[in-house]
Amino acid sequence: MIQKIKKSPEVIDLFCGIGGLTHGLRLAGLNVVAGIDIDASCKYPYETNNDAIFIENDIELITSQTINSYFNDNSLKILVGCAPCQPFSTYTHRYRKKGRLGDKWKLLNLFAQKIDDIYPDIISMENVPELKHESIFHEFVQSLINKRYHIHYSVAFCPDYGVPQLRKRLVLLASLHGDIKLINPLFTKDTYKTVKDTIGELSPIENGERSKEDILHYCSKLTKINMQRIKASVPGGSWRDWDDSLQLNCHKKITGRSYLAIYGRMSWEKPSPTITTQFYGYGNGRFGHPEQDRALSIREGALLQSFPPEYKFISPDCSPNTRSLGVKIGNAVPVELGRAIGVSILTHIKESVFCLK
Repeated sequence: MIQKIKKSPEVIDLFCGIGGLTHGLRLAGLNVVAGIDIDASCKYPYETNNDAIFIENDIELITSQTINSYFNDNSLKILVGCAPCQPFSTYTHRYRKKGRLGDKWKLLNLFAQKIDDIYPDIISMENVPELKHESIFHEFVQSLINKRYHIHYSVAFCPDYGVPQLRKRLVLLASLHGDIKLINPLFTKDTYKTVKDTIGELSPIENGERSKEDILHYCSKLTKINMQRIKASVPGGSWRDWDDSLQLNCHKKITGRSYLAIYGRMSWEKPSPTITTQFYGYGNGRFGHPEQDRALSIREGALLQSFPPEYKFISPDCSPNTRSLGVKIGNAVPVELGRAIGVSILTHIKESVFCLK
């Protein structure tokens, strides 16, 4: 049964970072009015690429009343967020330094508290797949059930939604207005976007070089030994393709023989491995370029996270900081997964809620 609600959908993005989720939601057609994050350096990319306000604040200190004030009185309130749960994420690290984070899941509890206070119509929570095995997640779900939310959660395989990397994410959707779920996959194994589809047309650059056309198309310089290693690597392979003289001591131990997803090249014809916060380092994963003897560039990592080529990450008067950009890009919700979440929410609204804009 469709409920006739004379409200316009509006979104606030908690833990918004540089705006991967926000941008995807906007591409889907949702009106994101604000994003909140503790990291002030996210303000430029967030506001420059998204018609939304960036609120620099600590999620533990900002009041629910303040967050609620950014919604219009006649809005259908949608609260979304990806509470950082990685032990070494920027957000979590800052909480630890301030002595307020007893465990890596506390930010999810803070998200739940904001839901309690604001009582939004629709909720989306995206996180690491491992979270579904934690008691805190089931407590989070039960708290939503107690508030009469309809809930659906599943582990999304990002290539199914147009993201050219083998990333998996837990996606939860909840609504006060009826059943809601993530849309069905849009791609199949035969149609997944590949590394070649995504970065194949970028201009070639040498080891440690920066493109003259794109300030972010640059790569970290490999050492002499790592240059020998990448030249001995094949797409989709591992350090096992090397001569013994190139292998690390840890690889020769029994405990290191299973670590195959490091010091390798990506394959042109497949999605990339998961883009981490250190994707720019050849030894941090299978982050060697499929063809050129170098590590991934910052621009390539952003494209593999499905950020559009025109997305602006730094202001024109700033020089790129590799580590900072790596953390921001690697921690972002892939834009195309964000778009799929947005389409799911809009589909639910059209099917269950009649909104007048």
